[in-house]
Amino acid sequence: MKLKKVPLQDLPLQYQTIKEELAPEIEQILSSAAYILGPAVSRFEENFARYVGTKYCIGCGSGTDALHLALIAAGVEPGDEVITVSYTFVATAWAISYCGATPVFVDIDPHTYTMDPKKLEAAITPKTKAVLPVHLYGHTCDMDEIMAICKRHKLALVEDAAQAHGSTYKGKNAGTFGVSSCFSFYPGKNLGAFGEAGGVCTNDSAMADHLRRLRNHSQGQRYYYDEPGFNYRMDGLQGAVLDVKLRHLPKWTEMRHQVAKNYKLSLAGLPGLVLPEIKQWCTSNWYLFVVQHPRRDELQKHLASRGIESALHYPLPVHLQKAYAHLGYKPGDLPVSETVAKRCLTLPMFPEMTDEQIDQVTDAVREFCVK
Repeated sequence: MKLKKVPLQDLPLQYQTIKEELAPEIEQILSSAAYILGPAVSRFEENFARYVGTKYCIGCGSGTDALHLALIAAGVEPGDEVITVSYTFVATAWAISYCGATPVFVDIDPHTYTMDPKKLEAAITPKTKAVLPVHLYGHTCDMDEIMAICKRHKLALVEDAAQAHGSTYKGKNAGTFGVSSCFSFYPGKNLGAFGEAGGVCTNDSAMADHLRRLRNHSQGQRYYYDEPGFNYRMDGLQGAVLDVKLRHLPKWTEMRHQVAKNYKLSLAGLPGLVLPEIKQWCTSNWYLFVVQHPRRDELQKHLASRGIESALHYPLPVHLQKAYAHLGYKPGDLPVSETVAKRCLTLPMFPEMTDEQIDQVTDAVREFCVK
C-alpha cells in the first residue's frame, strides 16, 4: 500500500477553500493596475490594525522590512546596541545590523523559548537603545517584566510578533505592548500572503507617518526626500489576498488549537519527548507545534520513513552563526538556546489537518519513543 504523505503545511489545500473569494479581489487589482500600495493595501492595514488592537498598521514588503523600519522609527542608529534573543529566525538580528547597530543576545526561558527577563537587565549597557523580544512559535514573551525593565532604563520596546498573529498575553494581543510591533505575512505564517509581505503596528500617529514615508523612499511629497528611505512597499495583490484571509484567521486559529489539543492528548507521557508548554498567561496561536527529544535527528529520519514531513526551527542559534562570528560569542554562552536548538523538532501543523493525518504523526512518534 502506498504511504500517505503528511506535509508540514498544506497551502494548496487552504487555497482551495477560499479561491472563490479571492478571484474577484485579484481581478480588481489586475484590472485597476493598483499593483503597489493602493486601496487594497489601505483596507487591509485598517482591518489588521483593528484585529491586533492598535490604531495603525503600515504594510510593507516582508517581516524583515517591518523589523528594519520599526527599529529606525524607534531611533536605533549606528553604534547603538539592541538586546534580543539568539533562538529566532535570523531576520531579527539582520534588522539590527541593517541599522548599523549591534545585536546583543540573551538566553531564553527553557519552557517558553522566549526571552528570559532575568537575563535582560544584566545585558544593558550605556549603548543600549532598544529591546527586541520575539514571540516564538506563537507563545508570547513575559511582557510585564520586559516592559518594566524597558521603562526603568528608558529603552524602546519593539515586539517581533512575526509568529504571533492572534496570540495573547494576559488577555491582550501580541503586538500591543511596545512602541511598535512587527508582523510577517510570509506564505507559511498563520496569516500568509501569496509571496512576501509584512507590517508594522503602532499607536503612535507620528511614528506611523514616519513609517509610511520610510517604506516609500521617504517621500512625503512625490520626488522630495527628507532622509534616506527604502523600497519596502506592500504589493496591492498581497493586500487583497491578506484582507480575504484575515476574515478566516479566527476560525483557522481555532482549528489549530484543536490539532494541538489532539497532539498533546496522544503524545503525553512518551519517554524522552517534551511537549510544548503554554504558560497560564498565554494563549498561543499554535503557529508551530515543536517538541523536544534528545535523539531529535533520529526521530526526524523515522518520521520521514513514515511519510511525515518535519522541520528544524532552528538548528543553530544566531550567536553561533558564521555571519556573527565577529561578535565573539562561543559555544556555551547561551546554554538554553544551544540545548533547545539541538533537541527541537517541528511536527506538521495546519488548520485543515485531518484526524487521520494527526493519528499518522502521533503513531509514528509513539513508535519511535517506545521502541
